[in-house]
Amino acid sequence: MNKAISKLKKLKNIKGFKLFAITALSVMLLAAMLSFKLSAYSEDTNSQLSDSLIRLHVRANSDSAEDQELKHKVRDAVIAYMKELMEDSEELEETRKLIAQNLEKIKELAKNEVIANGSNYEVKAFLGKYPFPTKQYGDIALPAGYYRALRVVIGNGEGANWWCVLFPPLCFVDASHGTVPDSVKEDLQKSLTDEEYKLVISADDESEIPVKVKFKIVEFFQDSKIKFTGLVNRIFKNK
Repeated sequence: MNKAISKLKKLKNIKGFKLFAITALSVMLLAAMLSFKLSAYSEDTNSQLSDSLIRLHVRANSDSAEDQELKHKVRDAVIAYMKELMEDSEELEETRKLIAQNLEKIKELAKNEVIANGSNYEVKAFLGKYPFPTKQYGDIALPAGYYRALRVVIGNGEGANWWCVLFPPLCFVDASHGTVPDSVKEDLQKSLTDEEYKLVISADDESEIPVKVKFKIVEFFQDSKIKFTGLVNRIFKNK
């Protein structure tokens, strides 16, 4: 009798363990599926934003006061040139071609600005996709991710960066007062889908909780991707 009771208890324990294992596995599978879907949403959203915008990225030689001041002067020279160059450009692809065709000119004027300020740093200019942190432009916010950008690197490019959006032309407006002009928002809306526009324009709107959650999803997955890629690059660089 005691053996039968003991066997019954063991059988119950085995069944209980199997039930626990199945439940745990189901939860892990659901979590993995959810993570995959959220990651896919993040990748898709970032890809669409990157294909709809062109950003400007200026990297200083170092974080010294002199190098940071020089970065701002190079930035101003590049923005002034780009404003004139893009004056009649209303399409993203047209703007991309203008930048690609004038990379040498952009590098030359940046180098001239460096020399005019008593330095002799090498200057490089590229057009490609590069990592960006989350960035606020007045009442517009762009989540972290990889974006198509004009990148200007001064010297070693190891100093603090400066970012803006060339197309639509957020670089050419003062967003420091907390709002971006409606005319620029209209240009932005033309370049983005309705959901993308709502995502970047409503990211700080407390009443838009679903939008804020979506923004955070993109921000989290893209920021994690950027940090992981940076870690891998450092590991191989040090080998």
